[in-house]
Amino acid sequence: MRIGNGYDFHRLVEGRPLILGGVHIPHPLGLLGHSDADLLTHAITDALLGAACLGDIGQHFPPGDPQWKDISSILLLQKVLDLVRAENLALVNVDATVVAERPKLAPHIPNIRSSLGRALNLPERCVSVKATTHEGLGPIGEGLAMAAYAVVLLEGG
Repeated sequence: MRIGNGYDFHRLVEGRPLILGGVHIPHPLGLLGHSDADLLTHAITDALLGAACLGDIGQHFPPGDPQWKDISSILLLQKVLDLVRAENLALVNVDATVVAERPKLAPHIPNIRSSLGRALNLPERCVSVKATTHEGLGPIGEGLAMAAYAVVLLEGG
């Protein structure tokens, strides 16, 4: 068994869609980044890479490389899952937390879990997504940014 953790943090800006776990979330602000800036998917991607000892998301998909500009982070996640499988490792489960003051994410979590389950070829019962706030403190609490944490369990190898 191998455990990996991942973390990501992005600023919120006008003129970008808000994508979390491959799901568009209605909100006047979106996450700033080179790809679609789906920080939840990025955290899960880094957790997978960490558990498999395969580096990090920036090594595989450098932010300055034009081929990754505005790409769906779900596609990047699936590419990394292929790398993990090539190491004879199988994903058992994912546990992730999004930290955001706004918008309220609870109504969107079932769709996010479903999207991630499809992308990872996992039953939804093996994909946990939670949301919390920063209680109004710091850039996240002020609605200027979001963060995500993820833990994955792999078996095999």
